[in-house]
Amino acid sequence: MSAPTGEQFVISRGTARAVITEVAAALREFSVGGIDLTEPYAEDSTPPFANGIVLMPWPNRVEDGLWHLDGKRQQLEITEVDRHNSLHGLLRFSPYRPVEQTAHSVTLAAAVFPQHGYPFHLETTVRYELVDDGLAVTHQVTNVGTEKAPVAIGTHPFLTIGDVPSEDLVLTVHASTYFEVDARLNPTAESPVDGTRYDLRRGSVVADQFFDTAFGGVVTVNGVSATLRAPDGREVRLLQDENHGYVQVFTTPRFPKNGGLGVAVAVEPMTAPPNALNSGLGLRWVEPGETWSVSWGIQHSL
Repeated sequence: MSAPTGEQFVISRGTARAVITEVAAALREFSVGGIDLTEPYAEDSTPPFANGIVLMPWPNRVEDGLWHLDGKRQQLEITEVDRHNSLHGLLRFSPYRPVEQTAHSVTLAAAVFPQHGYPFHLETTVRYELVDDGLAVTHQVTNVGTEKAPVAIGTHPFLTIGDVPSEDLVLTVHASTYFEVDARLNPTAESPVDGTRYDLRRGSVVADQFFDTAFGGVVTVNGVSATLRAPDGREVRLLQDENHGYVQVFTTPRFPKNGGLGVAVAVEPMTAPPNALNSGLGLRWVEPGETWSVSWGIQHSL
């Protein structure tokens, strides 16, 4: 039987290997020397907790699926029913088509067509490339419509060092603000992390606390926005370019692994925070005929 995520695109370079899915262009596996650097899931499974998917044309939530364009109400489909929000964009269950593949890279493309709540036409691509010290990812969005379009981009990788329990890893996030949220996880304020449990700039053991939190004020250190470090000093690092001013941290003790449930940590690069279609924060208005390119990556020292 075919996989629920469609065709599987395998790329490799030396001991590095990645698997990207047709549906949502998700990063299903990424390992180096047999050690997983993202949480894998089985080919016959759908992505647990949106693992590895591309979030386009907005990451995270739009409150009540409602926003306004030039004063006109726009109503998106409610896809997070229990919280009555629109979650993770419009391509979560869409197939991507391959446009280029080599032994160590693959580029996939998908269109966002005009629809109620989002009356814009976009052509998008995502390129995954294995490089010397990790994985480089580049997104491009071209507005092929006639009106400027609001766009934000995110991705949902769960980072790990596969031979170490995730709860034993130390998480560092180079961010100076965090977003307070209501009971439906919609932002109510952006506040300094100073003196709060959200100050992860010096690192915190994953087991000590759980998050479902967006961070702003990201200041990269040599391109690195966040790090997971093992007790023996090995690291996996999230890279973000200047377009990615935000990062979401989501930790759960209920991630399916090893035939049961365990702790997992999503560290999600985002060009805009939750509810950006309403707040305007980080939102990029792409003009007709314009192409916008952003990049992020995963780096390791094993």
